[in-house]
Amino acid sequence: MALEEKREKRPPVTPMMIEEEAALRNGSRALPPGPWAEAAGPRPRTTERHIAVHKRLVLVFAVSILALLAVTMIAVLLSVRFEECGAAADGPPRAGGNGSLSGAARQQPGAGQPPGRPEEEARGGEAAEEKEEEEEDEEEWQRRRELPPWARPRLPRHLRPLHYNLMLSAFMENFTFSGEVNVQLEVRNASRYIVLHAHRMHIEAVRVAEDKLAGGVRVARTFFYPQTQVFVVVLNRSLEVQRSYNLKIIYNALIENELLGFFRSSYVLHGERR
Repeated sequence: MALEEKREKRPPVTPMMIEEEAALRNGSRALPPGPWAEAAGPRPRTTERHIAVHKRLVLVFAVSILALLAVTMIAVLLSVRFEECGAAADGPPRAGGNGSLSGAARQQPGAGQPPGRPEEEARGGEAAEEKEEEEEDEEEWQRRRELPPWARPRLPRHLRPLHYNLMLSAFMENFTFSGEVNVQLEVRNASRYIVLHAHRMHIEAVRVAEDKLAGGVRVARTFFYPQTQVFVVVLNRSLEVQRSYNLKIIYNALIENELLGFFRSSYVLHGERR
């Protein structure tokens, strides 16, 4: 009787209960069929897959951008390096251990660089140095509160010319000339400056000597002073009083077409210009 009573107390089995029990056995917690089951049922995971794909694409794009930047920087560095190597190869020639130039430096002026360019640069450097020294000399004279010999309206009187020996060679095809002058000078007051008139000339060489036995006096530098149209020779030491010296200057210039220095002129005779 007890067993029968217990069986009577168990609820009756319905089809819905059978379906739920089958779903639990299969590991699924699906709701029974109906509108709520369709709304709460499992959905496909397409959104998560799309996000993962997008992340991978962004990562690949970032890596490609970084690689492109690295390649660009390497190319720029290589091009700069090549330009520096080319500039070093085209730069001024260097002297070897014995002071002689290398074979590449002894090439013809027209090969790789314009003719006379190194000489022009050297002359420009020398001119700048001479300009600085000239300014220093002028400052020294300003401290003395005196005008330097080359800035005065007349030539200084510490030297007296005794004799001039002048030789000229004129070239009428291009109206130029070359000259050489030897001036015998008597020293009245000790000085290391020789000042004489000169204008629009190119000085090739300057020599100062006492005589053949005593030898020459070293020339420190020379420069033009256009304000007073003079040429200045600066010596390493002062010339001694009551001594005579010989000044030798080799120069060249144009034969001017105006009334200045060694100039040219023309006239007409029987309809012909001469």
